[in-house]
Amino acid sequence: MKRILLCFMGVLYLAFVQAQTIKHPSLLYTPKRIQQVKQRMQNEPKLQEAWEDIQKTADEALQKKDFNRLDYLSLAYLMTDNKEYADVIKEILSKAVEAESWGDMEMMARIPAWRSQLGMAHKSFLSAIGYDAAYNIMSSSERKKIAEGLKRLAVEPALGDWLLEPTRIHSLNSMGHNWWTSCVCQGGILALSLQNELPEVKDWVEQLHESLPEWFDFAGDALQQKAKSFDEAGGMYESLNYANFGIQEALLFRIAWINTHPGQNPGDIPQLAKLPNYFSQVCYPRTGMLHSLNFGDSHKNVSAESSMMLLYALGLKDPTILWYIAQVEQGQHRDGFFLNRPMGFLYTPDLNKAPVAPDLKTSQLFSDFGWATMRTSWEKDATMLAVKSGHTWNHSHADANSFIVFHKGVDIIKDGGNCWYPNPNYRNYFFQSQAHNVVLFNGEGQPREQQYSGSTLRGNLYHLLDAGNVKYVLANGTGPVSNNFSRNFRHFLWMDNVIYMIDDLKTHKVGQFEWLWHTNGTYKKSGIDVNVTNGNSSVVIRPLYPRLLAKSDFVHDYPEDLYWEEIEAPAEDLKGTEKYYSFHLPAEVNRVKGLTAIILKDTPDEKDLPQMERREGQDWIGLRIRHKGKITDLYINQLADGRLMHSNSWIMPDGWMTDAYMFAVSYPEGTEAKDAKDFFIAYGSALRRDNETYFSSLAKLFVIQKAEDKKLNLWIDGQPKINAIFRSTKKPVSVEVNDKKIPVVYQKSQVKVKL
Repeated sequence: MKRILLCFMGVLYLAFVQAQTIKHPSLLYTPKRIQQVKQRMQNEPKLQEAWEDIQKTADEALQKKDFNRLDYLSLAYLMTDNKEYADVIKEILSKAVEAESWGDMEMMARIPAWRSQLGMAHKSFLSAIGYDAAYNIMSSSERKKIAEGLKRLAVEPALGDWLLEPTRIHSLNSMGHNWWTSCVCQGGILALSLQNELPEVKDWVEQLHESLPEWFDFAGDALQQKAKSFDEAGGMYESLNYANFGIQEALLFRIAWINTHPGQNPGDIPQLAKLPNYFSQVCYPRTGMLHSLNFGDSHKNVSAESSMMLLYALGLKDPTILWYIAQVEQGQHRDGFFLNRPMGFLYTPDLNKAPVAPDLKTSQLFSDFGWATMRTSWEKDATMLAVKSGHTWNHSHADANSFIVFHKGVDIIKDGGNCWYPNPNYRNYFFQSQAHNVVLFNGEGQPREQQYSGSTLRGNLYHLLDAGNVKYVLANGTGPVSNNFSRNFRHFLWMDNVIYMIDDLKTHKVGQFEWLWHTNGTYKKSGIDVNVTNGNSSVVIRPLYPRLLAKSDFVHDYPEDLYWEEIEAPAEDLKGTEKYYSFHLPAEVNRVKGLTAIILKDTPDEKDLPQMERREGQDWIGLRIRHKGKITDLYINQLADGRLMHSNSWIMPDGWMTDAYMFAVSYPEGTEAKDAKDFFIAYGSALRRDNETYFSSLAKLFVIQKAEDKKLNLWIDGQPKINAIFRSTKKPVSVEVNDKKIPVVYQKSQVKVKL
């Protein structure tokens, strides 16, 4: 009996040891992946062509014994079983571990010394892939020697600096962005590959695996003005470039951990499910390569197909991922997972089932980090407005209340861009407010120190509404410029083919305001308008308040109107120079309302543009807009800008009575405004006319109302609890609020809405 028990215990121990032993290769270039791609190559010529490119690169690396192509050599060996590749991998790694250090001299000079950095992280990844691939052709002594060398050169510095006690020097508060996941996760992948030879690293790997969700959950802090890493709606504040990089590095480790821990539960990271929506909402599909928002340190040709592929490989079979990857042009940016690169070759999913368009909303607010996007549709070359007003620090520029307009395939109103960080132009221009579409006061934007210390008071976006042809969002950039401003609000009201930008500005002292415009195309002033044209994309910029643009170059004949200045600045990536434009208000004031119309032209030659009449009355300013048989009256309440404390801001324009900050009413030409069915109300509690109530709410709300086909459609924001009434001469068949049906409650020509 005793012998049987001992045998049974021995079997259990052997099973336990085998369960703890990694069967190589098993990190990312797994036998299953290799087999799948070989099968697909038989029916997909593009994959076959990609493999030929990869093998060519591998053969060149074979001759040069190129460490930086270990990933190509590894894939070539696993695809062909040609031992020449494996032998060179072993030779490269054997030589690499003879180095004294993989540290960077500049980083090592810091106090305390940073023993690891992004270069070491990349080397760790390549070493892990090579060690995993060539493992079975090495002798046990060769494996041990290489493993110990890689631990000394990379695993211990990376995990020691970023994760492990008692040597850790970084925290999520100081470096909890893309560097953290790159250094620790690539070091972790390398540690995973070495576990058979170095059992002591197993605990390090598991500590990293348990810590990874903390990176996704980091909530920011008040003391050093660090932003929350991930928005509640998905996405990361660092800019698309670095968000994708940091997420990609984390996902690589997660996949490698799952592959080396078959049958074990990896735990949940809820942020992952929201990422496809984030990456898609900040992209702009167009004819040619996919573009994306380049707020901060990113480029518009950067895409997130790498993270999307890894999410799909992790089991997130969202069709949006397939659509997104299908939009990306091969080789469109430096670091992508393209078909002719090993990870792209193995992880690009079958795109035959990619939908023509994603099943996503046409607008998205990322309120935690202050981005918003609104678009006409998901078709290529549609129009998209993107607004930013969030945190400033690190890769996030001094661009509170800035915006970008994509129209017919072009970022016709663009961001100034960026350049390589060590260049003085990065800190002196690209990062600063002058490189963005913002308002300056006495030539100043956000304080320069925010690049290093963060914005103690961040910007915010609120009240996104999307009713199709009417969209709205409010940007509050007061905090980042509070050294000069007590109010810096920017409303974006997009109605039909015009984006109305309303600036509500107040400063601590009198001075001069100027509006900055960064455009991408031929800039031509024509009277009070500026035309910007790039190919088929064309917009008109028309300042309307506080003054028009001076009608001619003889600005001294128009001493009160806006005059303009052309400013030469470095172009993105220092590729020459370019001009941006400043519209100056000559008067010195401390409070102003700015209203600018951005007219989106269907063609550069379009002549039938909206007619806009400036109108003013007691305590209000506004416009009457006529276009294609429709009249829209827009009113801006001059009393609702914070100048009243306890008194409500009632105005009576054109027979209406309201306390709304701003409202618009649209009606067919030839009919009367009182019979209108379409309204926009910003920050209002009531709208009345002729003793009839058109809208009422105890608290002020933001509302778009449309009535058609016996249906009442409402989009409402502003309060967590809403109890409002809306005028309807007849009982509607249905009522929808924020695209969801609610019960119809109708009494005495009023529809009651309770949310």
